[in-house]
Amino acid sequence: MNGESSYRRFLSGDDNGIVEIVRDYKDGLILYLNSFVRNLTVAEELCEDSFVKLAVRRPHFREGSSFKTFLYAIGRNTAIDYLRRNRGAVVAFEELSGEPADDRETLEQSYIREERKIAVHRAMDSLKDEYRQVLWLTYFEDLSNKETAAVMKKSVHNIETLVYRARNALKKALEKEGFEYEEL
Repeated sequence: MNGESSYRRFLSGDDNGIVEIVRDYKDGLILYLNSFVRNLTVAEELCEDSFVKLAVRRPHFREGSSFKTFLYAIGRNTAIDYLRRNRGAVVAFEELSGEPADDRETLEQSYIREERKIAVHRAMDSLKDEYRQVLWLTYFEDLSNKETAAVMKKSVHNIETLVYRARNALKKALEKEGFEYEEL
């Protein structure tokens, strides 16, 4: 998955470039945007809007940062604009679909795994928006602190502090849920 080369091809006239970008980044971007709006349907619409902005406006991609950081920053700005326009709108929490269980996994193991996943999502949902976003980008999207800082428009030091505080807040929220864990 190399979004940068796909984007360059798209800019030079190859429409397959944007198709590859959508295919490779759509799911992760939707889940990231969901951390803002807490509504999967709205997150999907914001994802589409982000790709439309990328295709129509053709913003300049600066060498030196990752394409994923560039795209997620577009998505973040799209979500912030949406939230400003819809201030006070009620958004519902929607469960994220889980991945299929391993065939060798017993019914009990599958149930426990799903319960843990639900507990983590519920605990994440209880966190401040900023904490939820930094944890999502860092742990679920595997962005470095530098890339996360670029997406969230903060310094690397701010991100390191946010990650530390967010992990502690998540740990406390999980303890309230009765979650047992080895290492967080």
